[in-house]
Amino acid sequence: MNLAKILIVDDEPKLIHLVREILMATGYEVLAASRGDQAVKAAAVEQPDLILLDVQLSGRLNGYLVAEQIREFSDVPIIMLTIKSSQADLLRGFEVGADDYITKPFNAKELLARIRAVLKRTQGATQRRIEKELVCGHLRIDLLRRVVTIYEHEVHLTPTEYNLLCELARHANRVLIHEQLLSKVWGPEYRDEVDYLRSYVHCLRKKLEPDPANPQMIISSPGVGYMLVAPELEKVSTATDYEP
Repeated sequence: MNLAKILIVDDEPKLIHLVREILMATGYEVLAASRGDQAVKAAAVEQPDLILLDVQLSGRLNGYLVAEQIREFSDVPIIMLTIKSSQADLLRGFEVGADDYITKPFNAKELLARIRAVLKRTQGATQRRIEKELVCGHLRIDLLRRVVTIYEHEVHLTPTEYNLLCELARHANRVLIHEQLLSKVWGPEYRDEVDYLRSYVHCLRKKLEPDPANPQMIISSPGVGYMLVAPELEKVSTATDYEP
């Protein structure tokens, strides 16, 4: 069964061969690129469902630059492959649009679990009802078109940034604990990955807050979680039946 089309981008032939075997055995369709320019072209032409992207590509374009260029025309989920995953590395990857990280070396079980989790949260789990819109003060989220505006200016968000903002907006003026946000947005297996959450909140603040260093919209509750402040909270929710 063909589950999804996955593009592997790495300059190590042995790793490409290994990952290809793992994915094909599970039913995925697999494409491969060894250079950054090849990866950008493949993402545009082949339109994969997910990209596994090595951070330290040789040549003119490293993984961060490849992700940045792909994000100019596509919201395809991107999982970064890296030999390290410090807070700075996570932040840089998320700022250019990465959805997740896998640290080398990794095993087949971990790789497949991360792929399934990212595909699930970016494509959306099966739903029976759809809300039309969320309005929180000057923040407006059009859930049908997946368009976010702040003070009537449209803001481009990655799929994971969008999902995180929606979760905060649905519970505006309430503190959501770290584990709750991680489980809901990323999946239960991510409930301890607090660095992920901090990095994404940092990215959201840069896009939404007039002064990200002194946030007024997405507020931290140290050691507990985050809250989206909506001074004049008005949630507009029109539900309709939905069949996938």
